[in-house]
Amino acid sequence: MHLTQEQADDWWEVEALYDLCFAPGRSALSSYRLRDDVAPVAELCLCMRDETGALVAAIRQWPVRVGDVACLLLGPVAVHPIRQGEGLAGHLIAASVEKAQASGWLRVLLVGDAPYYQRFGFTRLTGVLMPPPTNPDRILGLALVADAWQGVTGAVRRAVD
Repeated sequence: MHLTQEQADDWWEVEALYDLCFAPGRSALSSYRLRDDVAPVAELCLCMRDETGALVAAIRQWPVRVGDVACLLLGPVAVHPIRQGEGLAGHLIAASVEKAQASGWLRVLLVGDAPYYQRFGFTRLTGVLMPPPTNPDRILGLALVADAWQGVTGAVRRAVD
């Protein structure tokens, strides 16, 4: 597998992978409202290609704010259906989070299943509110430095608002 930073030429291929892996209404999710008209953090958006050059997995991260505090919104992360179960998503998550930490980011949040994401250090966030209709039990955070989420509460909003 070959891991690279997503390039502008990769955009539509990555979007096609997301369309393949997620429900047709994926862009209607509340997390997409936080991404509207906001550029992802380029160095944290990664593509994984196999030995033939085919895109098999991708991840993006976006800047958001919780109250007045900057953080990252991880996702989407997708693995082509024929390559699922090989640990590729875990590799992408770890690589992207490691790059975020090296770039000076302090915290990452996502909406997902705690049993899956806790292996990467994500825990449920209380007091952090995603736009409805997000289930509060699925709002997870990862501190990239000790206590980075301590005292951080409020509504998640677009980074450009």
